[in-house]
Amino acid sequence: MAITDLIPWGRGRDLTTRRSENYNPVLTLHREMNRLFDDVFRGFDVAPFGGSFLEQSMNWPSIEVNETDKDVKVTAELPGLEEKDVQIELAHGVLSIKGEKKTETEDKDRRFSERYYGRFERRIPIEDVDQDKISAAFKNGVLTVTMPKLPQADSKVKRIAINSK
Repeated sequence: MAITDLIPWGRGRDLTTRRSENYNPVLTLHREMNRLFDDVFRGFDVAPFGGSFLEQSMNWPSIEVNETDKDVKVTAELPGLEEKDVQIELAHGVLSIKGEKKTETEDKDRRFSERYYGRFERRIPIEDVDQDKISAAFKNGVLTVTMPKLPQADSKVKRIAINSK
């Protein structure tokens, strides 16, 4: 294994430079431009600053799941949304948080219009909660769903002794 194999941004490229007898500066410029665009759009193997835009948009909104002995709390950050834009469901052991935002701005004097549309859905597996006592609160763009646990939830865990001979 060479040291260049350990450098993530050097993979897949031939690092040796060659000069042929039929050197063409235009072709060299073309290759360099292709390499620059490949580097920009491919990225590195290790994503700096939290990943690519696609990865960040797939994980929006930010969700935090907190479990205690008594309940499970799910907190979602939904900036810019209102309560009417969000829908929460619990079905077959999966909590679904869905929402969408539509914004339209039009200024006829300046001949300007802008439309923004965003939709998301996050699914979180949740087990052993009392569906009749689930509550949700929405304040300042933060959604909090509180789900009390069922009393028999702890009884599903059985410790098994190990016998060694």
